[in-house]
Amino acid sequence: MPDLFVYGTLCHRPVLTEILGREAEPVPAMLPDLSVYYAGNKGVPEAVLCAAPGTAAEGLLLQGLCDDDMARLAFFSGRVDAELQEREALTGTGARVPVLVACDDCQPQQCGPLFHLSEWAADWGELARLTAREIMRQYGRASVAELAGRRPFLAARAWAQILARRGAPHELRAKRAPDTVEIVQDREGFEGFFRTRAFDLRHRRFDGSMTETFSRECFVAYDAALVLPYDPATDRVMLIEQLRYGPLFRGDPQLTVLEPAAGLVDAGESPEACALREAQEEAGLDIRELRPMMKVYAAPGYSTEFYHCFLGLCALSEADNGMGGLEDEHEDIRNHVIPFEEALALCDSGEVNVGPLAMMLYWLARHREELRSSA
Repeated sequence: MPDLFVYGTLCHRPVLTEILGREAEPVPAMLPDLSVYYAGNKGVPEAVLCAAPGTAAEGLLLQGLCDDDMARLAFFSGRVDAELQEREALTGTGARVPVLVACDDCQPQQCGPLFHLSEWAADWGELARLTAREIMRQYGRASVAELAGRRPFLAARAWAQILARRGAPHELRAKRAPDTVEIVQDREGFEGFFRTRAFDLRHRRFDGSMTETFSRECFVAYDAALVLPYDPATDRVMLIEQLRYGPLFRGDPQLTVLEPAAGLVDAGESPEACALREAQEEAGLDIRELRPMMKVYAAPGYSTEFYHCFLGLCALSEADNGMGGLEDEHEDIRNHVIPFEEALALCDSGEVNVGPLAMMLYWLARHREELRSSA
């Protein structure tokens, strides 16, 4: 079998290591009459080979690949062997060698600018590495077709790990670093749109001693941005009503809940940009200003899910009542524009039974007079 030529993002060694599950020793090589360009896609930018006579695409030559190596690369790329082309590459010694390469036969005018690995790696390398790790956890568990639908969410899960590095103030809390926890063993858990991580661990106690090893599980989810639309001029808020599966499988007779507008933070997207996008998609609102609220874990005892909460200052009227949501995301949403005091009363009555909404309404109660006086 000819050697495999890889280019673009696969030339980033940490990404290649995550895909193969081992360190590789590739050889620098070039493909004549082709160049590497950015592909215009959401999330981590990818790269494509385009015809460019008189140029040469820089890449790496992977030699001595076994069947599992090829299967792992095919799984990650979403391609099959039949989609690979045979070409000649130039090595550093000037030798011409036959290679297999995934080539899309596109034209430069169909692509973005020329791809530069060092620039890409500086901006996206760590996110790409973590995304590759999330993708390869699905290897042997999901088909290429199943993986295609999960890719954006796996990238978002990787992005959540990077957002988590920002941390939060810890003046009262003990400064307990990750190295005070030892994961003794990872055990097999579910891998899909969500992930359950089963593990054995021990950790250092507050008194300095170590615990015995014990078993736990963690629900690995995503970061979400939540926005509560508020009009300080009219003192009204918008609440989102939709069916949720938690009440369904808990056995609650009332399956819809009241919430703020919310959505998963896409890979590479700021929580602020996500909040603005969700307000437009779910409620058709143009937010004129975002005010940061709290940043909180939903259930830190067993879940990584994390909320970036915002108040969205905007104009609200009776005309904003109605239906919203995106059909392609199976959203069936009803919007309610109501006076703030009425919304707060729903917390007292128990009709607001979703924690983030209650929390955000109480935050607004604390800052409401200041917001109204400056409206």
